[in-house]
Amino acid sequence: MDTIPLWAQLLALALLILCSAFFAMAETALMAANRHKLRHLAKNGNQRAITTLWLLERTDKLLLLVLIANILLNALIAALLTSMAISAFGHEESVIFLTAAAIAFLLIVFAEIPPKVIGATHPEKISLLSSLLIKPLMRLGKPAIWFVNLFVSRLLLLLRIKPGAQASELPRLSPEELRSIVLEGGNFIPQKHKSILLNLFDLETISVDDIMTPRAQIEALNLAAPAADIKQQLATCYHNKLPVYEGEINRIVGILHVRKALALLNTEEFSAAHIRPLLSTPYYIPPDTGLFAQLQYFQEKRERLGIIVDEYGEVQGLVTLEDIIEEMIGEFTTSTPGGNEAFSWNAQRSCQLEGGVALREVNKRLDLHLPLDGPKTLNGLLLEILQEIPDHPVAVRIDDCVFEIVQAQHQAIKTVKLISLNKH
Repeated sequence: MDTIPLWAQLLALALLILCSAFFAMAETALMAANRHKLRHLAKNGNQRAITTLWLLERTDKLLLLVLIANILLNALIAALLTSMAISAFGHEESVIFLTAAAIAFLLIVFAEIPPKVIGATHPEKISLLSSLLIKPLMRLGKPAIWFVNLFVSRLLLLLRIKPGAQASELPRLSPEELRSIVLEGGNFIPQKHKSILLNLFDLETISVDDIMTPRAQIEALNLAAPAADIKQQLATCYHNKLPVYEGEINRIVGILHVRKALALLNTEEFSAAHIRPLLSTPYYIPPDTGLFAQLQYFQEKRERLGIIVDEYGEVQGLVTLEDIIEEMIGEFTTSTPGGNEAFSWNAQRSCQLEGGVALREVNKRLDLHLPLDGPKTLNGLLLEILQEIPDHPVAVRIDDCVFEIVQAQHQAIKTVKLISLNKH
């Protein structure tokens, strides 16, 4: 080494450290790279992404190459630095000890921690660049990889580990993991799209009775009513399809498409008998049907409206295809008579609601956490807590919110004032 100039030795040392840092950074980047993103780039013809995926499909050989290269480079760095130290300071034990400490410091600071941090911070960018160099090196180092792998594979076989058995497959993600990916999408996913995706995940956990129009708010046509009243309701009804019953709501005889009945309004001898031929068969739904399943049923049966009935055949409510779509993408229709208008906290952090409003809607709009595993409406929740219908103003506190009952009528709570104790 005495014949080699000092500057050449320092240059060789710097190059060895640089190469070691490259392999450490490339290994971290390749292992941390998002394979979904690489698949997308590869499908669009990105050659670097194709090369990177080719390497990741041979993870065992890739890791062997990186480890062999790193160990050889680190050994050369240690030998070169030790030789330089002995040439300069002699064979003293303290020189050997201090040289070993210097080697560890150089490798940790310049060849390990910073390269791996950089590789983990920009995995896709670095893996796409480094793969172009690592692939030829893998081919050149094939004999060494084969020789080392001969022993490694036998050891893994004893441990009953099969490397690369699922390397070519995308990792399977649970719904919770997919939800986390969407939530952490940041600026890559527009807020509206993110909201729709999250709502789609919720469809599996929501049933039709969570979003139904309650029985008391159903707009329906009573064939037992006077003919003049029926004509008046047809002329002023809000919906395009109406459930039609006879006498009381549990005796539904069909579904009327209002447009088909408009011509009857000019008939002088109009009666309920004119409507019966226009009715279609009602479609009934159990209340615990999942929302996603019901969406599929609507599609298969070519229906847009279903009547929700309990185990005794009692009508509980009504759900439409539009209700499910709104649950996915947000409200897009106008408010209906008897329905709940849009609501939110006012400047005093209070809000007045109808008792029939759905608890899910209250939680969503007011950012509350009311329990959803029991009653579905605000009226039902308060009656469950009070265990009686109040005949005078009363208030109930749930978490950081006070529910003040303003009006109770006809065996139900009609109006409730919410007051938030959290003023922020």
